[in-house]
Amino acid sequence: MDLASTGFVFISSILVLFMTPGLAFFYGGLVSKKNVVNTTMSVFIMTGLAVILWVAVGYSLSFSGNIGGFIGDLSNPFMHGIDLNSLTSTKIPVSIYSIFEMMFAVITPALFVGAIVGRIRFKFLLWFVILWSIIIYYPMVHMVWSPNGILASLGTLDFAGGTVVHINAGVTALVLSIYLGKRLDFGKETKHYNLSWVLLGTTILWIGWYGFNAGSALGVNNIAMQATMTSTVAAATSMMVWMLLDMHFVGKPQLGGICTGTLCGLVGITPAAGFVTITGAFAIGIVATLVSYYYCNVLKNKIGADDTLDAFGCHGVSGMVGSIMTGLLATKSVNSSVVDNGLFYGGGMKLFATQIIATLVTIIFVSVACAVIIVLLKLVMPMRVTKDEEIKGLDIAEHGETADYMVFYGDTGVDHSKDIEVNADEFKGQISHLDNPNLPKD
Repeated sequence: MDLASTGFVFISSILVLFMTPGLAFFYGGLVSKKNVVNTTMSVFIMTGLAVILWVAVGYSLSFSGNIGGFIGDLSNPFMHGIDLNSLTSTKIPVSIYSIFEMMFAVITPALFVGAIVGRIRFKFLLWFVILWSIIIYYPMVHMVWSPNGILASLGTLDFAGGTVVHINAGVTALVLSIYLGKRLDFGKETKHYNLSWVLLGTTILWIGWYGFNAGSALGVNNIAMQATMTSTVAAATSMMVWMLLDMHFVGKPQLGGICTGTLCGLVGITPAAGFVTITGAFAIGIVATLVSYYYCNVLKNKIGADDTLDAFGCHGVSGMVGSIMTGLLATKSVNSSVVDNGLFYGGGMKLFATQIIATLVTIIFVSVACAVIIVLLKLVMPMRVTKDEEIKGLDIAEHGETADYMVFYGDTGVDHSKDIEVNADEFKGQISHLDNPNLPKD
């Protein structure tokens, strides 16, 4: 065991896990106050559901055996028969490698929750995640990150999850939002619950992303250091580009905008983090933000798919940009495992074409498989909440809880914003001066 590398991946695993509650704050701050509990719970529940699924069948389907380069087998359910103390090529135990990969299985389905908040039934979401993990996520892991995977054999470069995580989750978000239909108040500006939560969530995600990207080097080495640098540069670049775009098109710099821009940079650099130079990271940060900004503010309305919190616009679009630009900017000078340099480094079209093929295969496979899962699930259970439940908010309708006691309970409770009027006697000491005619009214 390499103690330094093992400790590094151990900490990286914790950082990736930390991203999921960070995402809960990010999404929870963006939605209306009547859907905060539902949104944060829909994200955070993945830390339970995905962990159990990963141990039960996920690791085995991802890394045990090989069926046509598409998926593994079930020879190691609940990791039975796996020597957890055996070492990987970077001298870390299989146990910590499995935990690291487990955390990716947690955060990936949490990402597409942002597209469907406020109108999907919680029960439907849980069953969808179970089937999606088995039919889509584990095969994607095997195809890209298993040595026997078909996309890996093709020469696909995906350092930390451009195809497996971001394009996968982004396309899933788009398909779900199409089948789910538009919100009742689609087109109206949503009053965000708490922009401070959005900033907090972005901060946690950025910190966690160092585990996500640098940790994917699976050891303490120069590649991990490079991934740390490129991730930082891409995030900072995207933040500034999004702010400048807002200043030009909106007329004002906006906190929600720079937070979204930051994530676009982190998403874009994910597949390329350990393969490109600092200049390459700068370029990816710019292009990913420009394309995502255009999609979110122009194309999204033309397409008409109601992706509530732009899960596809951020993760799907920026993930595609990063995956394809890896074929332009990857270089052996950064990582000796790069067999063919990117197009801009004299490697010709081979890697660029490979990255385009891998991106298209991911989009097509995920789209078709998602559609099949949704259609089959809808045969046995409703996908969308009722009109009355959507108007009331899913916090009360689905969970019977609210994040804020100031939320109006509709027909089921009391409007606590009127507590002073209802309980006037209790507040006499504080408000008695308001009735004093000798005090100035202002």
